[in-house]
Amino acid sequence: MARYLGSRLVQALLVLWAAFTVSFGVLYLLPSDPVSIAVDGAGSGTPVDAAAVAQLQERYGLDRPLSGQYLTALSNAVRGDFGISIVTGQPVTEAIAAAVPSTLALAAVALALAVLLGTSIAFVATYTRARWLRSTLFSLPPLGVAVPTFWVGLLLLQLFSFRMKLLPAFGDQGIEHLVLPAITLALPTGAVIAQVLAASLQTTWRQPFVEAARAKGTSRWRIQTRHTLRLSSIPAFTIAGVTVGNLLAGSVVVETVFSRAGVGRLTQTSVLAQDIPVVQGIVVFSAVIFVLVNLAVDLVYPLIDPRIVDGRRGGGSPSHPTPAEVTTELTGFAVEEERKAHV
Repeated sequence: MARYLGSRLVQALLVLWAAFTVSFGVLYLLPSDPVSIAVDGAGSGTPVDAAAVAQLQERYGLDRPLSGQYLTALSNAVRGDFGISIVTGQPVTEAIAAAVPSTLALAAVALALAVLLGTSIAFVATYTRARWLRSTLFSLPPLGVAVPTFWVGLLLLQLFSFRMKLLPAFGDQGIEHLVLPAITLALPTGAVIAQVLAASLQTTWRQPFVEAARAKGTSRWRIQTRHTLRLSSIPAFTIAGVTVGNLLAGSVVVETVFSRAGVGRLTQTSVLAQDIPVVQGIVVFSAVIFVLVNLAVDLVYPLIDPRIVDGRRGGGSPSHPTPAEVTTELTGFAVEEERKAHV
């Protein structure tokens, strides 16, 4: 287990370093000058004092060689210091900390809705015997993935805020302001969960233990709830890390559409102003969240399938079992559980 945990921690650190390095390279190689943008932020066209620009560039270290800027920024980032915003003069960590609570609340509610929506669609689509209902439900996830998030948000605003006047359109001062943004953010994520879970449920329904359970007279509901759903949830659980990344990326669009103050809105304004320290801090923060969630999934997954770390195959070295091996072992477990239930 220690070796497994150590390898995952090393991978996590490599991901964080890669995120920092790539973002640094992209931001610092842009042709425009962030200091000049900040000085002439109003876009009035008034000539900018070259001496003032040079002084600010020296203050933020932009006059140094790129390699020196990178090493300094990396060493500071390791200590949690991402510098000061070029636009506002506020420490980057304080700016991100002020925006995080709103985005975390939005992401948590959206994730809960996405799991509920995706699981419900996949469960009913594979359980029902009505072909029209099954076809309708199976067509919803691809539609949810294909529809642009901003279009969904504008549609919800038009329907529930402007026409029906049931929910507020903008702001983030209460729970009612969270409903429409959370639904907008949850739809594409729920669609992905529904696609993965439905495909896994369909595969599990074709396993031999299902036929054995049917032959023993086990009801369709019991098979679905006691066995197929449990076995099929593994790939849906594994994709949790990816869905968190999608939620963070989608918050940029959703918080802009609904005028919410959060990490997404801060990202949008910082990118437009080319506020390099803030943008880089947000990139690293998002990478940290992504890595922590995936690390948690990696640590929980051995509880579902201990062979990941006990190294039963191939002379004791840790390795991931193949889907066929997982299905075979879990099928035997399900048949044994069903046998005990009928004793």
